[in-house]
Amino acid sequence: MTLIDGEGSVYSAAFIFKPGNYDDEFHRLNGLIDQAANATEGYLGAETWHSQDGTVLNATYYWESLDALTQFSRNPHHLEAKKQYSRWYAGYHIVVSEVIRSYGDETIPHFTPNDRIRAG
Repeated sequence: MTLIDGEGSVYSAAFIFKPGNYDDEFHRLNGLIDQAANATEGYLGAETWHSQDGTVLNATYYWESLDALTQFSRNPHHLEAKKQYSRWYAGYHIVVSEVIRSYGDETIPHFTPNDRIRAG
C-alpha cells in the first residue's frame, strides 16, 4: 500500500452503482480496467462499500493527482465499458473529490495520508 507523504492533494473517484447482470464481456473488461488502474502512475488503491440492504455499491478509487485520474479515465477499455454500462448496471453515479483531510488512530491502514501524524 502506498501513502503519499507530501504537500500535494489526493483525489478520489467514487463509482456508486446498482449491480445488474454480469456476463463474460463484463468480467473481461473489468479485469482489463483493473489492470489499467494498477498500471497508471499515481494510482493509490481502491475500496468498496455497499448499502445496508446490499442494493447499492460504492467503489472508491484513490489517485495522487487529478492528472493520474484523468489519464486512467481515458483508458480505451474504460471508455469501452462506459459505452456499455446499461448492460451491466441498473444505474450509477460518479463523485470526483479532492481529499482535504484524512486522519485516524492508525489502526486501519488507508491510501490517504494521516494528517494528524503529518502535522506532528
